[in-house]
This record gives sequence, structure tokens and C-alpha cells, in this order.
Amino acid sequence: MATSLSRRKLLGSAGALSVGLGGLVTTVSAAETKQIKWDETTGFLIIGTGFAGLAAALEAHKLGMKPNEIMVVDKMPSPGGNSIINGGAVTAAGTDMQKAAGIKDSPDLVYADIMKAGGGLAHPSLARRIADECTENFYWLRDEIGVKFKAVTFHGGHSVPRSHAVTNNSGSGFILPMLEKLKEYGIQPRLRTIVDQIIVTEDRCVLGVKARINYRFGRENSGKVVYIRATKGVLIASGGFANNVQMRMSHDPRLNEKFTSTNHPGATGEMIQEAQEIGANTIQMDWIQMGPWTSPDEMGFGLAPLFVESALGYGPMIDPVTAKRFIQESGNRKVRADAIVAMGHPAVIYTTLKNAQTAIIGKNMTQELYDRAVKNGVIKVYKTLDEMAADLKIPLDALKKTNDTFNSYIKAQKDPDFNCMMFKNAVPNVEGPFLAVRLWPRVHHCMGGLEINDNAQVLSVRGKPIPGLYAAGEVTGGVHGMVRLGTVAVADCMIFGRVAARTASKFLGCPKA
Repeated sequence: MATSLSRRKLLGSAGALSVGLGGLVTTVSAAETKQIKWDETTGFLIIGTGFAGLAAALEAHKLGMKPNEIMVVDKMPSPGGNSIINGGAVTAAGTDMQKAAGIKDSPDLVYADIMKAGGGLAHPSLARRIADECTENFYWLRDEIGVKFKAVTFHGGHSVPRSHAVTNNSGSGFILPMLEKLKEYGIQPRLRTIVDQIIVTEDRCVLGVKARINYRFGRENSGKVVYIRATKGVLIASGGFANNVQMRMSHDPRLNEKFTSTNHPGATGEMIQEAQEIGANTIQMDWIQMGPWTSPDEMGFGLAPLFVESALGYGPMIDPVTAKRFIQESGNRKVRADAIVAMGHPAVIYTTLKNAQTAIIGKNMTQELYDRAVKNGVIKVYKTLDEMAADLKIPLDALKKTNDTFNSYIKAQKDPDFNCMMFKNAVPNVEGPFLAVRLWPRVHHCMGGLEINDNAQVLSVRGKPIPGLYAAGEVTGGVHGMVRLGTVAVADCMIFGRVAARTASKFLGCPKA
């Protein structure tokens, strides 16, 4: 039975609210709706300034919403979230760039790869939408938003190279053009604005939010409370919870504070919790992905992934204690990360400078970034295998045997041991310099989150869309299943952000508001 909360406690002069579902859901009756003092009213309220949030804002404008009908907020002092620091590539299939490189690809193959990596847990309708719209999304980014692409690269778990890399090898290569385009349209994200509460009617229709402006991250009581009405609904595009140790440990107790994260500090997941409080369903929350390409020789996401992902198939990944290979180098992220963690110590991947110049430097990694990684000691350079073995304490005879065997597989273009993908332009790792990177996984991506349908509507615990509530990006679950393939999430974020805008544009508002 619903109980009342005082106006002073919850809304001040904004009106009385009631609480249901064990004191969690904040609802407003029809009479109380008229009493709420909204500080601002907008159409489409977007929470988050990463790929999903910015894509949604751009699509909303394209659909005819005016600048004052689109509000983008972010709790952090700078925009971009995890998106601006990611590796800077997006999945697309059958593009002109692929055709120019002689790569045959299709949406059906993308779909098959997502479903295979997802281990049967990816929701088919969501995976299908990504596969079917990823190519149009690429052309939209390039031809309408102005994103600059330079190469098509390969990531583990994909059947073919389909990761379209931006010129600066960073997510900022997407985010900055998107922000510039929004500025051109007169839409400026509001930073340091944190959402504390989603306000819904007694019928669970989203009216707006309670937020705080001038919030300072880390000072959790900071900021001034405001109430924002959203007549077209609210999009949660706030990312995952990789930096909320308590939250991730409640779903996977192994992921304690000893494991660091590739994420930005604000990836703390409170918007998932806020949506739960109004009855939203969450799924697959215990599937939390570790990045197998991070190095213990640097912090955060770092530079190692740019080298490592392109080195797959050009050199072996070994256990430095035994000098033996232990897993398929070109396999999916979860398999590789789990195998490294199971060893209990960092792995090593290496190749020659000649292979790196063919597949990595200037393609997935600029010369400047490569030089920086060498200077910082992330990429270690050795004249000979003997020198590498001595420095990394790898048994030399066993290393030479592994190296000779892997070289024979490069020549044969077939790996009978682990079925690693071998590339035609790879050459045997014989002549130095040899380049090596030590690997130890970090918490990278939360596979689970809010359950959505293929219209990006958030579903309730009873499986019904919550009117006026949408979600896109890492804050959602079910899109990828147990493993997210590299660069598919970039497409996921943008595609479902744009889908959310289309759904919101058709929303007629709460009937009793």
C-alpha cells in the first residue's frame, strides 16, 4: 500500500509524492502532477555524453526536434565518458573501405559473429538491429557527421577485418566531430549535472527527473537541486558500472578492488539503480568483461590495446614461465582474459618490427603513439629473442621452439594447435627487432544492464515498456550476451541512441500528466 512522503523531504515546494514497491518507486498522482514546480521543461532529456547520448541528440535534431527540445546532461566536468578514451574504431559490414581492401563481409556475418561470441545470451532482435544498421551508421558518421576514417582493422572474435578506425586512433575521433555538429545545431551539453531520481506518474510513465546542477564529482552532496520536465521522455545513456567495486562484486565477487578498470572515473552505474527504483528490469549483470589486451606497465586503457589487437596472428601470446602458447590469440576477449587470469601472472605477446610496420604502426596505431608506448616501456624492444628472453625471464630454449613452431604456422597459413587466424601479409618472426607487450586484464565492459526492446524502450520487471524511458549503450544488457566483440559496442551505442531518438519523437507524453 502506498504511503506519503512530505513535500519538504522530497520535492520541497514541488508537490507530494508517494512510494510503492517497498518504498522504492517515486510516483506522482494526476492531482499532484499539477502541483510540481518544474524548474525547466524540455522535450527529449538525454543522460550521458558518450556515443549513445550524442548520437541520440544528433538523430533527434535530424528528426526535427528544435534545440530547446533536446537537453543533454552529464555529471562529469568534461564530455565523452568512456567513449572519448576508447580505441577509436566502429564495426561496419560491406563498406566501400572493406571492398577496396578486398574484404568480403555482410550484416549476416556480423550477426553470426555477435551471436557466437554471445554464447546464446545475446538477444537476437537486438543483435540483428546492430548487424542490419551498422553499415548505414558508418556512412552517417563519415558523410553527415564528418568523422575521418583511415583503415579497416581486425579484432579478436570477428570473422573478417571490419573495425573501421578513425585517423587519431581514439574515441575522440568520433566524439569531437559529434560535439562540433551539435554546437552547429545550437545544442550544448550541460556538464556537472547529475540525475538523482526519475519521476514517474502513478501509472509508471516518466515525467522527468530530479537533478543537481553545479555538481562536483567526488563531492556527492554538492550541487543545487532542480526538477526537469521531459515531455518526450528520458534516455539513459550513462554507461556501465566498471568503477563501482561494490556494485560489480555483488554480481561477480571475484572482481574486487585488486582489479583496476579501463574506464573513466564516472563509470559508477547509479542510473541503472535509479531505473531499478522505478521498476526497470536488469539482465545479465554478472557478465562483466575483462580486457585481455591491457598492460600492467601502464594505467587505465592505455596504449597497449592499440598494439595488441593488431598483433593477433602476427606473433604468439605466451606464458613467460613456460614460453608456451596457451590460448587462441585471435579468440574472443573473455576467453583470452580468463586464460590469462587463470595463469595468475601476466602473459606476453610479441612480434617483429617488420610485422608491426605491416599491420600496426600507421594503421591501428600512429607512429607518435607507438613511439610514446616504447618510451613509456609499454612496448619493449629487443634486438634478439635471446635479449627478450633474458629481460622477461622466459626460458630461451622453449621460447625458440615456440617461435619456430609459430613461424611454420605463418608460412602454412594454418594453426593446428589453437586455430589462430593467420594473415597473408604476416612474415615469420625471425629477424629483430622484436616487440613485446606484457598483458594483464582489467575490468573493461559491463555486459549486463537495463533490459530494452529493439525500440530502445526500457522494460519493466514485468516485461512491459516503461512509457517515456529509453536506454542505449553500456547501460543496457542483452545486446552482446556473454562477450562483446571489439568495436561492436561503438556501433551498438550509436545505433540504439539513434533508435531511442526515433522512438522518443513518436512519444505523445504521459496521458495523465
